[in-house]
Amino acid sequence: MNDIYLRRKGKLYVKAGDGGVGIEHIATVQKEAEQLGFVLSDNLATRLSSLSVENLTHFLRNLLKDLRSMLGAHRVHVPLYPGFPQQVVRMSEAELYLNAIRHYISLRRLPSEEAARPPLLHGKAPREIDLGSIDDFESIFTRLAAAKSSLSDQDKADVTWFIRQYREDIFRLLPAQIPFKENLAVIGAQLLMHVPGEATTALLESQIKTATDVLRLAVALSDGDVSLAKATKFKATKRAHRKFLLSLLERTSDPTEDMLRWSERWKRLGEVLHPGDFSERFPKTFAAFSVLRNNTPFSSFNSTVETLLRDGQADEAGCQLQTRPGEFARRLDHLLRKAQHPLGIIEEFRRVASRVSTPVLLQVLTHFSSRGTNPLRTFFPKGEVAKVFAIKEDRLPLQDELVTGVVKTCEETLLERFSKLPPLGRCYIDPELRNHLVPFSQRSASRSLRTLVRGSRVPMPDTRFVRLFLWWMNGRGRADIDLSAVLFGPNFDYVDVLAYYNLKNYGGHHSGDIVDAPKGAAEFIDLDLQRLRELKVRFVVMVLNSYTMQPYCDLPECFAGWMARQDTNSGEVFEPRTVEDRIDVASDTRICLPLVLDLDEMQVVWMDIALKEHPRWNNVHNNLSGVALMLRALTSLVKTDLHTLFSLHTRARGEVVQSPREAETMFSMKEGITPFDIDRVRADFL
Repeated sequence: MNDIYLRRKGKLYVKAGDGGVGIEHIATVQKEAEQLGFVLSDNLATRLSSLSVENLTHFLRNLLKDLRSMLGAHRVHVPLYPGFPQQVVRMSEAELYLNAIRHYISLRRLPSEEAARPPLLHGKAPREIDLGSIDDFESIFTRLAAAKSSLSDQDKADVTWFIRQYREDIFRLLPAQIPFKENLAVIGAQLLMHVPGEATTALLESQIKTATDVLRLAVALSDGDVSLAKATKFKATKRAHRKFLLSLLERTSDPTEDMLRWSERWKRLGEVLHPGDFSERFPKTFAAFSVLRNNTPFSSFNSTVETLLRDGQADEAGCQLQTRPGEFARRLDHLLRKAQHPLGIIEEFRRVASRVSTPVLLQVLTHFSSRGTNPLRTFFPKGEVAKVFAIKEDRLPLQDELVTGVVKTCEETLLERFSKLPPLGRCYIDPELRNHLVPFSQRSASRSLRTLVRGSRVPMPDTRFVRLFLWWMNGRGRADIDLSAVLFGPNFDYVDVLAYYNLKNYGGHHSGDIVDAPKGAAEFIDLDLQRLRELKVRFVVMVLNSYTMQPYCDLPECFAGWMARQDTNSGEVFEPRTVEDRIDVASDTRICLPLVLDLDEMQVVWMDIALKEHPRWNNVHNNLSGVALMLRALTSLVKTDLHTLFSLHTRARGEVVQSPREAETMFSMKEGITPFDIDRVRADFL
């Protein structure tokens, strides 16, 4: 329980005891936590003072285990050069080259005597751990289930934990409606497996409306990708589940058209469901499967719309799309460019806008508000791997009247919708929230110390040095993961790279290339930010390459991150107290770009994206063009920010104030509702 609570909310639930510990015991707990960069709140320290010595010892053991895992301190970090960075600084290029050759031939670590290190110099304020409650802990599940956007793998794992632990009592925590269908599939599958019965059946029958909803549920039962971006190998299903899935399909209005959208998936699922065994009981479903198997001609809604657009009848296509408002909103730009009477399209959109979901309206609002201002069009394809595509913006401009009409319609609809929610009172909105994006999709987000949305910017601490780190362990064979830092100038021009083949330059130093990790291996890169800025470097892109071509999901463990260091030679090479961000690298890809350092703005741009590898030599040099394109795409991304979202809510149900002291509701970086309260944003503001 507490590992979830600590990771998601920075809180712990501790049941009051009968006492027994003294002030020296509490001081010990505080000291141990402080060594990892955390401090206990007064409320938590007071509650701990009510425990017995035995219970406090058990609490401390679990706390340290969870904190070390969050930071990456649960592993031993030994670089190729144990005396890093000074050992690398004082070696000549020839020595570094010969040592690398010896290491590549023998696969052994280089012998070296590490000099004694002075104590760590740092001025970082510790993170506070607060006392929580059962109700607050249980709200985690309720907000995850109520999220109006996709969940990450870690979110899904936490949802599964709640259902398995709470069993029948989980229905007390479920919201009245599970709005996002992918999340409904995940929750529904877990309920069917762990809480079968009338309550589960009733919930799914009331909320599953389409054939695609049924397909997602079947995919979730087979541990597949509920976004449907990736095909699933369906598992053998027991008769009760087969019968229930077919009954859900029969209850939909007309499953045939919906099933044709994913015809191959349904054919594979049909091999497991055996709809012919229930043809008399579920005749509509059996007929739909027959259409798929026999390739019977069938005119679908989407084919009709595509035909109209292809034939230049965009106005008629707009009339057809009014019956599907969400699809209408997504195609609006295309319709306005093709229609003979675009003002008529605007009027049709105004009539159906109230039936478009909040996330889609926000994205349409942002798209038209900034249309034509970005030279790149950036796409995040649906799926469990975070890939990004960017192409040149070459669409024809739209008349200002059309753009204004769409923006006005979206704003008016959102304000009307938000006005029906509980009042917020006087609200303070931190301008810094413009750098944080709305969490529309987190399905491919990696587990990290701080949950951030791709493209968001967080301020860097006041520090001169940044130390990038990477840790991994071999899988079924030898694994060589390379840590690199690519340097770019102010105009995205390539400057240099710090990598296994270039260990030092531009004030940066690499700890050396380890090519085998049977017991784990670590690599580091030190960056002197002042020196880099003097040399006109603006961007530093952190890149991880699987040189031996294993996807990261095949490794037992792989994680990376960065530390803010006041002095590179004080303290240990890996100091948990200095870790700012730590990310698990576990996706089905061979190149990962965790983050960008923007040295002009002193900000970290969160990337957490995958890149397609070079077909022969997977190192950073052979993928520079892709790295440069992703840098341009993520640093110029146009997406709805939290300041815009919270401002709309405040206009609809509150009043803006200029000072935090006057506020009843705070939207800020550290107080009230923050960018890191993603669960609350997804559940309560989308």
